Amino acid sequence: MFKYFNKRRKKGQSTLEYAILIVIIIGALLSIQVYIKRGIQGRMRSATDDIGDQFSPGNTNFIETTRTISGTHDTFGDGLSVSTLTREEQTNVEMNQQMINTQWSFWGRP
Repeated sequence: MFKYFNKRRKKGQSTLEYAILIVIIIGALLSIQVYIKRGIQGRMRSATDDIGDQFSPGNTNFIETTRTISGTHDTFGDGLSVSTLTREEQTNVEMNQQMINTQWSFWGRP
């Protein structure tokens, strides 16, 4: 009869050991959870900083000026009009962008 109780104790002891091992593993994972989150957030922050300035339609003044210069000679006579290009066309595009308010965003009226 004592052999029967010894077998049950060993079986119960191994189950208890597995339970304690699982509790230790879960406790370790919960304790390093904060550090894992901070590491992931740090990588995401550096990745977004590498992208550059973000565009906000409500807070950005965007001015584009296009200037085109060309020379033509127009001749009218006998019901015909003839246009000849005397100077090559030059196009200059100037763009300015300025962030107005970086604290708040405006996306239009609701």
